[in-house]
Amino acid sequence: MDERFVLVGARTPQPPPPKELPWHRGKPVLAMAGLLVIVTGCLCCELFIPRDPAYMDLVHAMEAPGPDFWFGADTMGRDIFSMIWHGGRASLLIGFFATAISTALAVLFGTVSGLSPRWLDELLMRLTEIFLSIPSLLLIVLLQAILGKPDVLSLSVVIGVTGWTSVARVVRSEVRRLRSSEYVLAAQCMGAGFFHVLRRHLAPNFFSSIMFMVVMNVRSAIASESTLSFMGLGLPLEVISWGSMLSLAEKALLSGAWWIILIPGAFLVVTLLCLTSVGNWLRGGGDQRGSNL
Repeated sequence: MDERFVLVGARTPQPPPPKELPWHRGKPVLAMAGLLVIVTGCLCCELFIPRDPAYMDLVHAMEAPGPDFWFGADTMGRDIFSMIWHGGRASLLIGFFATAISTALAVLFGTVSGLSPRWLDELLMRLTEIFLSIPSLLLIVLLQAILGKPDVLSLSVVIGVTGWTSVARVVRSEVRRLRSSEYVLAAQCMGAGFFHVLRRHLAPNFFSSIMFMVVMNVRSAIASESTLSFMGLGLPLEVISWGSMLSLAEKALLSGAWWIILIPGAFLVVTLLCLTSVGNWLRGGGDQRGSNL
């Protein structure tokens, strides 16, 4: 052997490169696809629904599912297939609009509480706990009675202003953790205003923490609208939504027309399950984004 070369030791084998996981691994693909189909179908329902959802054909009242009425007809002869896709617009609009209102209130209230002195922070949190102690459904009914006859806008506002407390507590905790960060202190020393600090430095860091609760608020808002309509306190029958369709449950059960309640209820349950699955995935950190930390 050539003395210029010394064998020090055996070369350790290089580990194989890590295998790339499939893009769908760990993601609720089925729930996302189902939610996409439902939302797209509701938005574009004019392209494929066979009848006017509000047309009352009393000759075919309570007709069972068949070639003419794919999902059957209700007690007023309206086509349930057309009503489901058209009525989903109102339910989804209430869900998303109410969630937008509750999220905006929660972010503002939680940020103010998190940046406030200790005495003001405790006072605001005590007010939040008092608000949480009131049953949300009772508060919704009370506020809706004050506003008068329910419609899509009023129900969205009422559900939105009663569903912000849980998110506000999480936002407050995150803001109190972030407010001593160097970039937040530097922005405040440079004269940055409240909304600038919130938009540029605080919100990007706590939004991933509340995303799960935001998605769950959409689910809760849709369920609240359906519950109120089922109790006869929500949208009137002339305003087609999944909840107003379920308000006919009593007549459906007495007459044996199972399709009047079962099919709209199935669409509602599938939508809520899809939202729950997506929310659980977000809670597990499935959509982590970069932060300023």
